Amino acid sequence: MTPLESLLNTGTKLWLDSVDPELVQENLKFGATGATSNPVIISDLIKTGRFDQDIVEFAQEGLDEDQIAWKLADRLVKGAQEVFLPIWEKSKGNDGYVSFELDPLLEDVDCPLSLEERISQYIALGKKWSAGHKNRMIKVPATEAGLGAIEELAATGVTLNVTLVFSDRQYIAARDAIWRGAQRRDNLDSFKSVYSIFVSRIDAYTAKKYPDLSDGAQGMVGLLNTKRVWKMNQEFWQEHTTRLQQEIIFASMGVKKPEGPADKYVEALAGSDIQTNPPGTNSAVQESGKTYGAHVADMPSDGVIQEIDHKVDFPQMEADLMEEGLQKFADPQKALLELIRERKATLAS
Repeated sequence: MTPLESLLNTGTKLWLDSVDPELVQENLKFGATGATSNPVIISDLIKTGRFDQDIVEFAQEGLDEDQIAWKLADRLVKGAQEVFLPIWEKSKGNDGYVSFELDPLLEDVDCPLSLEERISQYIALGKKWSAGHKNRMIKVPATEAGLGAIEELAATGVTLNVTLVFSDRQYIAARDAIWRGAQRRDNLDSFKSVYSIFVSRIDAYTAKKYPDLSDGAQGMVGLLNTKRVWKMNQEFWQEHTTRLQQEIIFASMGVKKPEGPADKYVEALAGSDIQTNPPGTNSAVQESGKTYGAHVADMPSDGVIQEIDHKVDFPQMEADLMEEGLQKFADPQKALLELIRERKATLAS
């Protein structure tokens, strides 16, 4: 049994943090059953030059940079969906999804739209990009505008991945809004939702913000926060039973400190729900030689928990990480548009 096979045997689902066609096929062999995308992933693929012909094709159709970006994202996500569709069919809609991220520029500081207009735009885009797709998840951020849109999207049958979750407050707001929307459907047969909570970004933040944390507590805040949200999610859906699982996605799973074990978060969160791991993390797991066990329900020691709760201001942490997260959300989309502009000009000449 390979290390990744042992990880899957714990109950973990493995989704790839990429829609690179080659990596999708490679990680399918590893046992991946889904994937996710974002502007950074699309930009990195464009930089390889492998999709120049797509850009030429779209440019010849008269499309501008923004239209090309969305056409290319749609094509790449659709390609990954085709690979994972048999898994979606076999699981009867419980697995085999690929996430499609809505326009991050709706969260740009310079976005001229009002809150109500941004909510309406999220709803319109969510309906547009989900239409006709069996195994596509629509990724919406846990911002004020994103949270304002998801009840309506859930009510109309859109399968949602709520992203940029850093706190239990955001998770509860997202879950409750989605559940309200789901209850407006004729039935819950196809109701599926996931909540992407970011792990390693929290530990990178606390290392800078709280250098006085003890060695035992430093690097554990992200895991403690994530495991608490995971437990909340387990308890809620045990009381509100649905045919399909409503799951946590453990995101931001790559370690930020190169001297630490590459599988730190993979191992600590093994046993349930979904891990979206970067390709390098999956490779490191496969090369580790380990046999993984279920640890997602294992909490830090009482002493570590007490120290973290005493020293870390969780509401402030959410505010700071959301400010940083929104910049990391919007800036890559701007960079993607600029990259396409440059590629168009280069290819045209």
